[in-house]
Amino acid sequence: MVTVLENEFYLSEILDRKVFVRTQRIGRLGDLAIVETGKLPEVTHVIVDRPFGHPGLTIPWDKVLLISNHEIVLDIDESAAAQFERAPQANLILLHDHILDKKILDMDDHEVEVVYDVKLAFQGGKLYAAEVDFSRYRALRRLGFHKLAKMLTDRNSENRVSWLYVQPLPEQLGSFAGNIKLKVQKAALSEIHPVDLADMLEELEGGQRVALFNALDEEQASDTLEEVEPRVQRELVRAIEKERAARLINEMTPAQAADILAILPRDEAAAILKLLDRDTSSKVEQIIGEHDEQILLYGSPEVIRLPATTPAAEVLRNYRELAKDKDVVMYFYITDDGGRLKGVVDIREIVAAEAGQTLGDVMTQHVIALPKDATLREAAMLFDRYGFRALPITDEQDHLLGAVSSRDVRSLRPRLA
Repeated sequence: MVTVLENEFYLSEILDRKVFVRTQRIGRLGDLAIVETGKLPEVTHVIVDRPFGHPGLTIPWDKVLLISNHEIVLDIDESAAAQFERAPQANLILLHDHILDKKILDMDDHEVEVVYDVKLAFQGGKLYAAEVDFSRYRALRRLGFHKLAKMLTDRNSENRVSWLYVQPLPEQLGSFAGNIKLKVQKAALSEIHPVDLADMLEELEGGQRVALFNALDEEQASDTLEEVEPRVQRELVRAIEKERAARLINEMTPAQAADILAILPRDEAAAILKLLDRDTSSKVEQIIGEHDEQILLYGSPEVIRLPATTPAAEVLRNYRELAKDKDVVMYFYITDDGGRLKGVVDIREIVAAEAGQTLGDVMTQHVIALPKDATLREAAMLFDRYGFRALPITDEQDHLLGAVSSRDVRSLRPRLA
């Protein structure tokens, strides 16, 4: 299995590094080859330049044992190197030869900049091209002006863009031909919204998702983490170092932090809580405690219950009387003689019902309901997912016990934060 000493680094930092077969030096790293098989291109081969008179090598990624800023070690015998003495496959793209120093055009063909470097991200045993970098900082470093780069540029304001915004590369892309084109307008490059990043992360596979997330700066990563769905939040937080997870969560409100920590196993959440600011940690623990309370504590039995045979016109005519003293008045819950929930009708459907229709004619039979042992956190997740104004609460036999409004659930967060 390949060992990479840093989870993320730049192409320029490893090019020309010495390449070894075990302990025998055979050449220097000349390039990395990628294929565009997913949202982020995957490195499939390392290209080794050898001394004059020896043909170069194209080594599959699975033959790499180690990559560091000092050396690359291959898992092959020196005597077997000859089998890799061939040109790269036609469908491979070379990051140094084909990507570096190419112009970047936005979707309107406006020139953005020149690619000075490529950010690489290692995840799950694979290496991905995560970002293209067109900052002056990387340009100066490539020229060898490391001290000047630090003096004249702000590293925190580097100009780079995720490979997710790079259009599929043209077939004619070569060492001296072809440009790189983006999927966004030039003016939008610095304004990629966390919601858009969240959508992209949710579409990626596990390794690519974590690789991209690790490439984000902490402010953008924190904002994006708030936006992704709980399943992806859990995966990302568990994949990154706990110290980084704590820094990202410290940037959130206590209520937002609680939402994320509440979906983790208790031991992992506890480990991150210990790394948070003391004041934040105390508030988050209080909110998580509230999250674990049963929803029945916040529900109300005062809801409108009617049989399916009730005429819709009659409900509309008697609405004021039916809604009197009820806590949930925007939905009508349809129950049978035994009190079991059979359907739900929105008040808007009552208004739109045709003459002669009953509640059974217009009701929604597939009802999203909360079991009586559901927690406040689970209720909040359902409200976020479906956007309902209230949710019914039922027991194991589907008996209607009451309902809870989204207003009551959401009002708890500001009070506890």
